[in-house]
Amino acid sequence: MNEMVQKKFPKITQEGLDGLRERIGVKIEKTVEPWCYEATRDNIRHYAHGIGDDNPLWCDPEYAKTTKYGDVIALPSFLFATNRIISGYVGGLPGVHAMWSGANWNWHKTITRNMEFRTEAVLKDLIEHETRFAGKAVQQIYHVDFYDAATGDLVADADSWCFRTDRDQARENGTKYTEAKEKGRRVWTEDELQEYYKYYEQETVRGSETRYWDDVNEGDELPTMVKGPMTATGFIAYAQGWGGLYIRANKLAWQLQQKHPSAGPKNKFGIPDCPERVHWEEEFALEVGAPGAYDYGPERTSWLTHQVTNWMGDDGFLRQAKCQVRRHNPEGDIILINGTVVRKFEENGRYLLEIQQRAEQQDGELSAMGSAIVELSKR
Repeated sequence: MNEMVQKKFPKITQEGLDGLRERIGVKIEKTVEPWCYEATRDNIRHYAHGIGDDNPLWCDPEYAKTTKYGDVIALPSFLFATNRIISGYVGGLPGVHAMWSGANWNWHKTITRNMEFRTEAVLKDLIEHETRFAGKAVQQIYHVDFYDAATGDLVADADSWCFRTDRDQARENGTKYTEAKEKGRRVWTEDELQEYYKYYEQETVRGSETRYWDDVNEGDELPTMVKGPMTATGFIAYAQGWGGLYIRANKLAWQLQQKHPSAGPKNKFGIPDCPERVHWEEEFALEVGAPGAYDYGPERTSWLTHQVTNWMGDDGFLRQAKCQVRRHNPEGDIILINGTVVRKFEENGRYLLEIQQRAEQQDGELSAMGSAIVELSKR
């Protein structure tokens, strides 16, 4: 291992970790405002389109009038847009890279059109790890509750976590992507792309055709869902619906950088720019040890829930979803998501199904793994 690491970025320090540990269990009172305070028609549609989801239950009010909801509702993963902390806006360790790496969600109520949200967040835990990506890393876990601001009802709750990593160590000494970097980036032929585009042609939304619990068996497979090929344009499309963490323009960018100098590492023109540009600027992504500009973690979690909501239909309810992100998806990658029903059970008068999911890139490397629990109607 190279001991002479060129220092470009701040490092994880014991002092910084000690300061973070003092925050565990303390309610976070002041944080950056969310991208979306409300589930408006446009906010819902923008988020759905940002993950490539055109389900009319989220996007078409005329269609939604014919459903039991009487109007569009929000896709479950829309809640990422209503709280920055659940999406990776972490505190402490300024200038140390934060990679959003997973979430465990529970939903309790349907997210109806124009619902306004109130959220409460707390730092839940810090766990130190040794990783192939960057050596020492710290898993920073938050818990967030999402309330209907009008009624006070709990709509959902979730744990999410980021791994804080030393950017210099990841770039100079990380071994996670050694083989991928040696292999080089994939360049696709038109015929190869057409083989994957067939999945888009065949993608179906269950919609108004009720899927009944009685008709599902353990071992049933969900239709494979494809996402990609990954492009910087696609990553930005997601940010348009989700809002990003540090994306600001002009005076607002300057204000953020004045308050948090580490939120503005300089670009090749010597101008402070947001660290989030790892998602569209290849050069900066390589500096932090990634294999190239790559997708967002909450985006990938939303892809997994997209597969489930397509399958379950309008009358289904997604009770729970878990996702662990296992690698970056750089530009050029294509992701295939597969799901299998592994358990059929009844609990508290509800008819439930557990689904295991696995997302792999085109060469079979694990991109993410997850699970879901869906409630369906019984005949």
